[in-house]
Amino acid sequence: MNKGSKIILCCLVATFFSVVTYCQQPDLLKLVGDDVPTKEHVSNAFKSTRVINGQSMEFLGKGVLDFRILHRFGLINEGVTNFYGFDEAKMRIGLDYGLTRNIMFGVGRSTLGKELDGFLKIRPVWQSKGPGSFPVSIIIVSSMTLDPTKSPPSDSLKFQFYSSRLSFYNALIIGRKFSERFSLQITPEMLHRNLVDSVKFSNDIYALGIGARFKLSKRVAFVVDYHHIFYGLQPGTYSDPLSVGFDIETGGHVFQLHFSNSQGMNERALLTQTTDKWGKGAIRFGFNLSRVFTVSKPHSANKKGNW
Repeated sequence: MNKGSKIILCCLVATFFSVVTYCQQPDLLKLVGDDVPTKEHVSNAFKSTRVINGQSMEFLGKGVLDFRILHRFGLINEGVTNFYGFDEAKMRIGLDYGLTRNIMFGVGRSTLGKELDGFLKIRPVWQSKGPGSFPVSIIIVSSMTLDPTKSPPSDSLKFQFYSSRLSFYNALIIGRKFSERFSLQITPEMLHRNLVDSVKFSNDIYALGIGARFKLSKRVAFVVDYHHIFYGLQPGTYSDPLSVGFDIETGGHVFQLHFSNSQGMNERALLTQTTDKWGKGAIRFGFNLSRVFTVSKPHSANKKGNW
C-alpha cells in the first residue's frame, strides 16, 4: 500500500468514527428543554363563573356540569312585617356546561317573570405568563331571554308573538388576575329588547359592568358586581344594579352570600328591572349555590397555570 493509499484510508477511518461518535451524542436541546420557559395560563381569577349576577371571566373545565341555584329574598327595609324580606323569595335554577376549556353554555329558568334564558360564553384570549403571554383575558358572552307568560292570540301568529318577547344580550369581558388576592374585570354590555312597553322607551340599552374579587383567606373572598346604565332607560326610573358579597368554597360547592338592590337573575331583568336604591335601604339578601359534576373526562390532562 503506497503512502497516498494509507492517507486516504486513515481519512476514511477518522470520518467513520466521527460519524458514529456524533450519532451517539445526546440531543442538547432535549437536555435543556425543561429549563426553557413555557406559556402558562392563569386560572382562578374568580371562584365562580359568575361574579354575583353578571358573568365572570372564569370558565368551567371541559366536560364539567354546573348545577346552579340563585336565590333572592325580599326587601330588608320592609321590616318585621315581611320578616326582613325572608317571607318573599325568587329564584333561578340553571345548568351550565363546559364544552371545551374556552367554550361553555348554559340554560335556566327564573320564577321572576317565569322567564327562560340561555347563554354562550367564549374565551378567544386567555391571560397567561411566559413567552407569547397576554396580560388579560377577553371573553365574549351572548344570551337570549324569553318571556313566555302570555299566549299568542292565534296559532298563525305564534312565531311573531314569541319573537317579540325575546331579548338579546351581548357583552365583552376584559379581565385580569393581578395577584393571588385581587382580580378585576370590566364588561361593556348591550341589551336589545324586541318589544318595549312604550314608544318612549328604547329597545337598546348600553351599560358597563365592573366585577372585582379580593381574597380574604384560603376559602373566602369578597366580591363586588356593579353595572352602570349609560343609555336606554329613563333617568330616575331605574337604578344601577349593585351587589356585594362573599364567596365561600366548601369542597365541591361554591356558596355566595350577598346583598343587592336587584332581584333580577338574568341579564334582561338585571339591567331593566332594578328600581330599588341602596341609599334608601332597599336591598335584598340572597345567595348563589353552585355544585359541579364531571360528566366526561378529557383523554389527556390539560395543563393549567395557577397563581
